[in-house]
Amino acid sequence: MKITSRNFREKIKLGLLSVAIAGGLVACSGVKGTYSDPNGGVVLELRSGGKAAITFMGETADCTYGTSRKQVLLDCKPPAGKIAFNIHDDGSLTGPPGGFMPTLRKQK
Repeated sequence: MKITSRNFREKIKLGLLSVAIAGGLVACSGVKGTYSDPNGGVVLELRSGGKAAITFMGETADCTYGTSRKQVLLDCKPPAGKIAFNIHDDGSLTGPPGGFMPTLRKQK
């Protein structure tokens, strides 16, 4: 089979797409687990298949999640809505600016 520049470009694109998908799956599985604040007032469960739940002030919302760079992005049923958590080097998560969400740490 003769390799043309078009075939080469298509193979490169397919390879890069595969790497991106694999990276996304690894990123999601790396954050999977249960996170909470020291008092247990906020609990975030990141499950397989992109499913999640967050409990805040005694109310639980079902969510889906994904990761993007150094963030966990939740999309929850109302009233919670969309919430972005920053992922820190120590594995902790912090919520949106404003201080209402404490730092969450992964439970063992």
